[in-house]
Amino acid sequence: MSKPALKSSAPDFTASVTGGDYASGSTVRLKDLRGKPVVLYFYPKDDTPGCTKQACALRDSWAALKKKALLLGVSPDPVKKHDSFINKYELPFPLIADEGHSIAEAYGVWVEKSLYGRKYMGMERSTFVIDAAGKISAILEKVKPEEHLEQLLEAL
Repeated sequence: MSKPALKSSAPDFTASVTGGDYASGSTVRLKDLRGKPVVLYFYPKDDTPGCTKQACALRDSWAALKKKALLLGVSPDPVKKHDSFINKYELPFPLIADEGHSIAEAYGVWVEKSLYGRKYMGMERSTFVIDAAGKISAILEKVKPEEHLEQLLEAL
């Protein structure tokens, strides 16, 4: 599936979430978050070097980020793994469990990847900024963990 276009309506979803203001295993619905900007950042896997670097950079700039938007991380990991990741690195923002990768597919970031010649399906590290009206105002594609924060702050 292709990525939604800039200025288009963000694909709605309902998913399990944990962290931030959400109790472990709570439900979040994108449509319920209208009225404030939302950042959806898609990443491949909890507690891996790149994903940890990316999450910790967001944590370290949390004071500035939370004034601008609600930040939600999205990966295929289950809530229990998210809970461990949040606790281990003291992440102040919620993480969504997209175990069936339906959210990633709706946003066009569940893609074929290749590692050492082996092809497999996985999450493309990408970020979507959604405005208060539910429209996509910025898309950061194939971001590098060490550059993500700076690109996100520019987009906000």
